[in-house]
Amino acid sequence: MKPEISVVILCYRAGERIRDFVDRTIKLLDNSIPSWEIILIGNYLKNTDDITPKIVNDIASKNENIKAVTRVKEGMMGWDARSGLEKAVGKYICLIDGDEQMPPEDIVRVYKKITDEGMDLVKTYRLIRYDGLARKFVSDVYNLIFNLLFPGINVRDINSKPKIFKKEAYDKMRLTSDDWFLDAEIVIQAKKLKLKIGELPTEFYKCRHRRSFIKFYTIFEFIKNLLIARFK
Repeated sequence: MKPEISVVILCYRAGERIRDFVDRTIKLLDNSIPSWEIILIGNYLKNTDDITPKIVNDIASKNENIKAVTRVKEGMMGWDARSGLEKAVGKYICLIDGDEQMPPEDIVRVYKKITDEGMDLVKTYRLIRYDGLARKFVSDVYNLIFNLLFPGINVRDINSKPKIFKKEAYDKMRLTSDDWFLDAEIVIQAKKLKLKIGELPTEFYKCRHRRSFIKFYTIFEFIKNLLIARFK
């Protein structure tokens, strides 16, 4: 039988910390959702000392409901996410980062909203943030430009996760982004497909074990991708 939900967890350079995140996620799913699978994305850069691939393979070997994807990276977040989404078979697909900034409890919250309200896509928006003013500024710029270029979509926080969508909705999308633009691409395509979109507030925590992978120059990369998506 196909699971009710597939949870795709981005684990890039998470190391041993991903074990606790997965354990918390399993307990939440067992208590709230009838059937599930987890897909751990442990893709890695060639010739690095990243131990994450070994760890996610170990986790998957001990639970038949968990799959691991560990490939040499050919892109960044978007490429990683797509390598996991294509493996998902659940009725609903949920995408979340595994760096502990996004609480796994939100997986259950977005699942309940999408099922209770008959939506096609549900995401969070970061109402409370503990990751600093610089990151908040970058996000504010992202969202301002996004809503100027794509009026009518009216999402509050384009890059926030988890994002959950129906499998049948995902199958209609043609996602191609290899970088951080994937979050925006998902919402843009959902709007073009006239899908019903909902949002929930969440708290976003500071990543204490590493620096952010988001750099200031990603604003310009994001703007470029937005312009291409808007006017191509």
